Amino acid sequence: MQRRLLLRLKGAVGPADNLHKQGGISLQSASTMHGHHKQVHMITRRRFLKVMGGVGALGVSTTAYGFGIEPERLKVTRYNLSPPQWPSDFKLRIAVIADLHACDPWMSLNRIEGIVERTNALKPDLTVLLGDYVAGHRHVTGTIPAAEWAPVLGRLKAPLGVHAVLGNHDWWDDRTVQREGKGIPVARLALEASGIPVYENDAKRLAKNGRPFWLAGLGDQLAYAPARRFRPVRRVGVDDLGATLARVTDSAPLILMAHEPDVARRVPSRVALQLSGHTHGGQVRLLGWSPIAPSGQQLTYGHIRTNCDVVVSGGLGCSIMPFRVGVPPEIVLVTLGGAVAQVA
Repeated sequence: MQRRLLLRLKGAVGPADNLHKQGGISLQSASTMHGHHKQVHMITRRRFLKVMGGVGALGVSTTAYGFGIEPERLKVTRYNLSPPQWPSDFKLRIAVIADLHACDPWMSLNRIEGIVERTNALKPDLTVLLGDYVAGHRHVTGTIPAAEWAPVLGRLKAPLGVHAVLGNHDWWDDRTVQREGKGIPVARLALEASGIPVYENDAKRLAKNGRPFWLAGLGDQLAYAPARRFRPVRRVGVDDLGATLARVTDSAPLILMAHEPDVARRVPSRVALQLSGHTHGGQVRLLGWSPIAPSGQQLTYGHIRTNCDVVVSGGLGCSIMPFRVGVPPEIVLVTLGGAVAQVA
């Protein structure tokens, strides 16, 4: 399996930041190409981060901090939530890992091992992985094959298991899948080979102490964006929210994993909690505002209330450039029920 994964990886597209050279990429709903990302942003993520990295407007010390210190930090962000759709006496602890972006030297195997150990030490009931495991920029000394980072993630432990979805970079990085317009990305093969189930428009009924709930995972909303280089593409996403919700067959509370948070605008109140990543909190966050907001300011970071409760993780790695200010890498721990809603 590792040899097969390594051979597939050699044919990968490479860091997907190439796509940003062609401008922004819009998300779409299940039936149209217009639903998400309607806002026109005067400043793109790539342009802003290059400016932050290349000019001394904030001073040499800030630039040095953004490149050399904050990307190496690691914190645990805790959310204690009581969504109206979740039984108040049903306590569930969920560890969230998002946007790992494995690469040397920024997200080495040793660092991933440390993240796994710290996550396990939180003793969650279940752990979810929200996608973007592969490198997201070119400023690396070496890539890390999926056959190497996936077994490290396979050491994550939780009584109710470890569950994953893929992110846009995991799809974009696989040249074969993009060229052929079909197939299973290397990242998914590697995760499943390491014992981690990957959800794509699917749901599973779980239970804690006899209390049932559903965990659903949406297909990525930007999966085939690079395929437009090879052929006309009717839909860039593999997401199907309707089909995902149709997998839920009873009234037990529902948690949804979705890499990009944009779908929150369409998620019905049947869902108690949506967990997302993708935005990295903008990678730069000043006084609660992010100059770069690929999913809009409201869905850039933190706890948001739409039809359901939404938590957007700031993630762990970097995209475009290895630069962060005001939004250090984080493991998220969400506790549902059993407490008054608060954020710590």
